[in-house]
Amino acid sequence: MENSNRRLSTWVPVLLALTLIFGVWLGIKLQNRRLGAILPAQLGNRSKLDMVISLIEGNYVDTVNSRKMVEEAIPELLKQLDPHTTYIPAKEMQGVSEEMSGNFGGIGVQFSIQNDTVMVIDVISGGPSQKLGIRAGDRIVRVNDSTLVGKNVKNELVFRKLRGPKGTKVKVGIWRKGLPDLLSFDISRGDIPIYSVDVSYLVDNKTGYVKIGRFAEHTYEEFMAALAKLDSGGAEQIIIDLRGNPGGYLSSVIRMVNEVLDKGELIVYTAGRTQPKRESFAENRGKYFGRRIVVMVDEYSASASEIFAGAIQDNDRGTIIGRRTFGKGLVQEQIPFYDGSAIRLTVARYYTPSGRCIQRPYLKGTDDYYADITRRFVHGEFEQKDSIHNADTVKYFTRLKRVVYGGGGIMPDIFVPADTTGNSSYLFKLMQKGLVYQFAFDYADKHRTELAHLKTGSEFADLLHKRSILNEFLQYAVKNGIANNQAGIKTSGKIIETQLMAYIARNIIGEEGFYSIISTIDNTLQEAVKSINNKDKLVSVN
Repeated sequence: MENSNRRLSTWVPVLLALTLIFGVWLGIKLQNRRLGAILPAQLGNRSKLDMVISLIEGNYVDTVNSRKMVEEAIPELLKQLDPHTTYIPAKEMQGVSEEMSGNFGGIGVQFSIQNDTVMVIDVISGGPSQKLGIRAGDRIVRVNDSTLVGKNVKNELVFRKLRGPKGTKVKVGIWRKGLPDLLSFDISRGDIPIYSVDVSYLVDNKTGYVKIGRFAEHTYEEFMAALAKLDSGGAEQIIIDLRGNPGGYLSSVIRMVNEVLDKGELIVYTAGRTQPKRESFAENRGKYFGRRIVVMVDEYSASASEIFAGAIQDNDRGTIIGRRTFGKGLVQEQIPFYDGSAIRLTVARYYTPSGRCIQRPYLKGTDDYYADITRRFVHGEFEQKDSIHNADTVKYFTRLKRVVYGGGGIMPDIFVPADTTGNSSYLFKLMQKGLVYQFAFDYADKHRTELAHLKTGSEFADLLHKRSILNEFLQYAVKNGIANNQAGIKTSGKIIETQLMAYIARNIIGEEGFYSIISTIDNTLQEAVKSINNKDKLVSVN
């Protein structure tokens, strides 16, 4: 009996362990059998990602927000591709569409938030606000039942309050200097254009200047209207400024380039793994074919800007001046989803007429890709042409057999370094605190009536210089915590005075006033004017 008990006590733990193992095994088998029954019926032939989401929704221990998980997972997934394939959430699609279509529903004012108040900078001609008598200098302090004053007032909030579907009404409360009570306006929102041609004017008696901020749906029409205006003023040659232009619609670029090329000349072509080669040619001899043309670019000119510059350069129809462009040459196709969101998927690459791929390398990842601009600065590329690190062995040839180089971006025909001669720590402190802009805004607001008779940038510059605007600003800077620095003022004084005059002119008469003044310290534009007036420095347009 004692031996039987001893044998039983020896085998009990073993039996219990075997029972436990069998239970675990049986549980796994039953669970697998249950999931095995679920997967074919519910998941079919869907991808592994779909299966993961379905498994989580059906079996995860806690309740999860699978929609949020998907929204957050898509951008992470796209990071495995190129830097320009992106996901656009539904809530951002309206703003993206408005920017590229060139209009939105609004009241028709340009505003700036100063001292926690929404100040009307300009009123769009023909817009709802102008028709009701709202004018520059007015403060928008109420929208419907909401007060629009205070530290929480941001651009996004103002846009959200003022924009809306065409025909809808918004009640706006206006404070106007000199009046004791608020003015109240019931405004019917209308289609408000977003212009992509920032400014056009004559820089001398025969040279027209056009600055294009982006390529949107109506940029071609704006461009042609600007050139017609310059023609009427006597322009014989054109400077096209694409500096800082991030790109946009390919269709607009093709139509614009078509106006300066001869019939049959190649503008651009695209090709991709699943996309056949597609070429775009000039359909006929352009209206401005044979004109002297200079195109200004810099390190922030990208995509459609590079297509424009590359077509002009490779066809020898104009001269490219400035610094190497950004290097974005990927074709995105926008694919909408059922919930209003979309993905911009890269499907091909852009190539200039000579065969250069505009896109620079991105194999080291997105962070490294966007750090390239900083590396260019560190390597001295913004200061010396010889410091440009490019694939010198990859040579291509223009229509007239000039050598141009690949490696990403468009290399200018005439290099202009970034101008740093007027920089100083004093100027940096002023810019950090935004004092130049703030002073110009306050000055224009205070003297708006007495400056209203001035019509051109040069008139503003002459008057403000006589008024010693720089000395008045220096006293203002001291009151705002920036002590006078004689060395800094000597180095940066001209820049500060020019910026003051340009911003004041902008606040009174708009962009033409600003650009005509700021151009006097724009070394790239000065080189462009010099080159376009010197036939020997220009690329042949035969």
